Amino acid sequence: MVIDTSASSRNSSSEIPSAPPTAAVLLIGNELLSGRTKDINLAHIAESMVARGIRVLEARVIADIPQAIVKAVNELRSSHDYVFTTGGIGPTHDDITADCVAEAFGVELPINPDARELLQAYCNERDIELNDDRLRMARIPLGASLIDNPVSAAPGFRMDNVFVMAGVPRIMQAMLASVLPDLRTGPIVHSVSVGCDLGEGTVASALRALQEAHPAVEIGSYPGKTGQMGRLSLVARSTDEVELNEVRESLVQMVSELGGQLS
Repeated sequence: MVIDTSASSRNSSSEIPSAPPTAAVLLIGNELLSGRTKDINLAHIAESMVARGIRVLEARVIADIPQAIVKAVNELRSSHDYVFTTGGIGPTHDDITADCVAEAFGVELPINPDARELLQAYCNERDIELNDDRLRMARIPLGASLIDNPVSAAPGFRMDNVFVMAGVPRIMQAMLASVLPDLRTGPIVHSVSVGCDLGEGTVASALRALQEAHPAVEIGSYPGKTGQMGRLSLVARSTDEVELNEVRESLVQMVSELGGQLS
């Protein structure tokens, strides 16, 4: 469990409503870019942020290249309230995320005694040697706080507004769950969906007009299939549930006027 001091300091004034917190996701690993590993971490993080009213505005997938990781961390942490990284904190030579985050913040990367104790206990229980390679996972940037890993003990860490987590989905999800309660929340974005059998080319003009009439509502169209039939999902998102319901009614009416069938 970690304390969100950075977010509270950004919003110390009670007179000015704070903007919804924003987040970026940095997925690190050559295996993601080669296609060998199919990422599911982004979807889980995004869903978790939506549930807390945190806007994910950016996601990047980058290779295990030190200068690229350092650059991305510095860019993202300066432009978003929260940055979540996945991957690159294991025991092998290509696990370099901790090194890069330490470099981005300009701090040392010593063995953290608490992290070492966690790893030692884990190894002792399984009669495994805590060798130098496994000990790499106890290297934590100076000043960072640990993120609990109930799955395999090796912790992630938080450095200011950057949360560094494992790439293995099961471990990442456990790490994220442990820090969610400490994040600043914002207004929840609700969504409504209207399915129909029309094509995007048919609805585009009417959808554009509806968007112009409701600039505070995000409106999009997403083609797909139901069985062998084409299906278009018209989706609207907003923090204002009253206006959102108005938009839903307009979408239903639009489909009818264009000769479509709801699905």
